[in-house]
Amino acid sequence: MSEKLNAREERKKRQEALHAENRQYWLAEEEKLFALWEKGRNPGGDEQIERLRKQGKKPVRELIGQLMDPGTEFLELSRGAGFGINYETTRDVPSAGLATGLCRVHGNWVMVIANDSRVKAGAYYPINTKKHLRAQNIAEEAGIPCVYITDSAGAFLPMQAGVFPGRGQFGRFFYNMCRMSAKGLKQYTLSTGGNTAGGAYIVYLACESIMVDKMAYAFLGGPPMVKSAIGEVVTMEDLGGAKVHTGISGGADHFVHTQDEGIAKLRELLLLEPRQKIYVERRETKEPRVAIDRLYDILPKDTYEGMNVREVLACIADDSYFSEYKKHYAPGRGDNIVCGLMYIKGLPVGVIASNNTGVIFIESARKATEWVIRCCTQKTPILYIQGSPGYMVGTKEEYGGIGKYGSDMVRACACADVPKIQWVIGPDHGAANYGMCGRAYDPRFIFHTMRARTSVMSGRTAGYILTTLERVNAKKEGREMNEEEAQKFQQMMVDKYSSEAHPFYMEARLFQDGTVPFRESRNVLAAALEISVLKPIPESNFGNFKF
Repeated sequence: MSEKLNAREERKKRQEALHAENRQYWLAEEEKLFALWEKGRNPGGDEQIERLRKQGKKPVRELIGQLMDPGTEFLELSRGAGFGINYETTRDVPSAGLATGLCRVHGNWVMVIANDSRVKAGAYYPINTKKHLRAQNIAEEAGIPCVYITDSAGAFLPMQAGVFPGRGQFGRFFYNMCRMSAKGLKQYTLSTGGNTAGGAYIVYLACESIMVDKMAYAFLGGPPMVKSAIGEVVTMEDLGGAKVHTGISGGADHFVHTQDEGIAKLRELLLLEPRQKIYVERRETKEPRVAIDRLYDILPKDTYEGMNVREVLACIADDSYFSEYKKHYAPGRGDNIVCGLMYIKGLPVGVIASNNTGVIFIESARKATEWVIRCCTQKTPILYIQGSPGYMVGTKEEYGGIGKYGSDMVRACACADVPKIQWVIGPDHGAANYGMCGRAYDPRFIFHTMRARTSVMSGRTAGYILTTLERVNAKKEGREMNEEEAQKFQQMMVDKYSSEAHPFYMEARLFQDGTVPFRESRNVLAAALEISVLKPIPESNFGNFKF
């Protein structure tokens, strides 16, 4: 008896030590995330803040804080965008020169798209354009109004070919404004700085626009262009200042003297917006019985080590309750995806979650496909919790139909017209990225954790395959790779894939909407869910399955 007790105590100690090791590792990793956020929040440091102060301006996120309802949170998106992007003219465009995200104003959700003039004078690089368009896309899908806080030098001219002519570039801003306005989604602009050339349309196309006296300007061609084109000499104020557009041209609607007055006017206008409602049955919110902080203990520091996703669900589900679908189906194979229903802050959500090692077998693919269809039938949003390195390979699986059943899972994901959210807490590779609702499958939101790794395959697998190919190519050239050369090449490939799979790399390029600390996951997912059900949920049509 004492031996059993001692063994249990020993196991408990080992587990506690492992949890402590995991916690220490993830807290250190998240410090890197907070450091990145700070670079985006405060580009240029105190010197740039002082420059703004002399102009009578505030940092843009301070303005957003004034716009929001007191005591609420700003769900900022893609804070890591633009870092390490390595354009010819610059390495970093901190936060892509924009603060974008969702906040409540008079209880309603609004999308805010705000230029940060401390980053390259608010000029638009290709990554800025991509971030601006992503924010508009989210607003349109959610059916919510947009607020633009503008202070931009316009397109970054040395990179005009990457900003100007295409469908997914600068001009699409204004197309989106027109289309959303036509759908009844109001567009509001507060101009607190320059709006030149195409950028002026953000003032002119808004449903209602506000300009700050002796601070805001809007014109199709600035004073230098006017002088060059027609020889006229004119000041910025006389050409397109707030008094001109609110009192003479009619291009803007509201004249204010300060940024603070402009924010107050925005809040006044947004008070007139219709009250939003949600299109699912909301229940009473119950806090989880397992603290969210426990995620730091139970998620292994090795991304490729198996995990018990049911423990993860207990940290984010209301009352830590999860109603599981087909829990006992195909033990050891069907269990690698866990499906079921839970509530997050009173909102229902169907869950499809990677479990154990996350490798997707035939049985787990079948179960996931069935559950997607059930969620669509019941018009229940879906949360994909992704931690899968891919579908199982080999003759046994191929003969059994992994391609067919994996394709069914991909089809179900593609055709599901319920709101979908992806939360990546582990490996995210190959076709599993498709079946588990990666960017190409139009989830309303994608959030990563510091544990996420997204690439076509793992660094270790890629290193092995590419080194094998390199050996073959060397033989064709009449030489042999020695072991040292092979190991060096393999490590180079491992490092390349590992760095490109990292959440910072993915967020920098807008392949995901934000890297979220573990302790903020429940709040972020709840907000994303609520925003996703502000429109009626349509029927889903799945086409032809191969069951």
